[in-house]
Amino acid sequence: MNELRWHPLLREWVVIADERQGRPQMPGDWCPFCPGSGRVPGQYDVYLYPNDFAAFRLDNPPFEFSSRDPAADGAGAGLFASTGARGTTDVVLYHSNHHITPAQLSTAHWLKVIHVWSARYRELAANPDIRYIYIFENTGAAIGVTMPHPHGQIYAFPFVPPLMERELESASAYFRRDSRCIYCELLRQALADGTRIVTRNDCFVAYVPYAARFPAEVQICTRRHLSGLPELTETEAAGLAAIIKTVRMKYDNLFGFPMPLMMILRHPPVKGEHPYFHFHIDFYPVQRSATKLKYLAGVESGAGTFLNDTVPETTARELRETEPRDIQ
Repeated sequence: MNELRWHPLLREWVVIADERQGRPQMPGDWCPFCPGSGRVPGQYDVYLYPNDFAAFRLDNPPFEFSSRDPAADGAGAGLFASTGARGTTDVVLYHSNHHITPAQLSTAHWLKVIHVWSARYRELAANPDIRYIYIFENTGAAIGVTMPHPHGQIYAFPFVPPLMERELESASAYFRRDSRCIYCELLRQALADGTRIVTRNDCFVAYVPYAARFPAEVQICTRRHLSGLPELTETEAAGLAAIIKTVRMKYDNLFGFPMPLMMILRHPPVKGEHPYFHFHIDFYPVQRSATKLKYLAGVESGAGTFLNDTVPETTARELRETEPRDIQ
């Protein structure tokens, strides 16, 4: 059983899950995600795998608090509040081939991944215990990946994570003040300026944010205002698959090897109305040059202030000019 503990100084939940200590660390002779392991089908395209070391589980006790701060919830929680880590932790196996990289997946295959993401999102959103669905991918040993097989993850939280709360508050405040979507405006200005555009198609635009925190950080944003995967048309889903493929190939060709990165799909909370939110995908690479990594050290981790050693307009130009092709 896992537990959520409240951090009263930072006002955020921390997951206590000691069973995750048993996770394998980059095993070289066996992979549970490969056909023949007995853990997955003998052949598959994309496969939803229940995490063996789940941070959230639906058989955990329920999440007991309704307000943002347990101390204000009226339950007498005090400074040391705790509750159940009720939720889910899925692994999305992108491909049965252990050695293929995400950049090497075809556009048609990325579309299959998007269909699995969308179906699981709808299923989890219908669960009354779930408040936020977080789809993401960690790639590369430098990120801390413990299994090299190509995969992403889907976490379903019983609360809204703190960074998403901050983003939602900013988007909501802008919407109330200007009656416009802040994401639409950021996209409009990025397109008008042009220097931070990486690539685009009829449905999506990939660009480096003006205040990018990571080296070669990229955001993929929908041209049409929509809140998330369930609203994509099939044409938009195909456009998303195509631009993910292009961005991933550009990343891997930037320095000539697979880019260690995080890919984050940003959705609004699954409960309530959020007309001010606009679906987007964030990429956070940690390779700041061909030979140097970006570490989140004292200033970033301790103070929450990011130091970016690259210039957004420069890295956007470098990515824009990088040929999107598969590397062997």
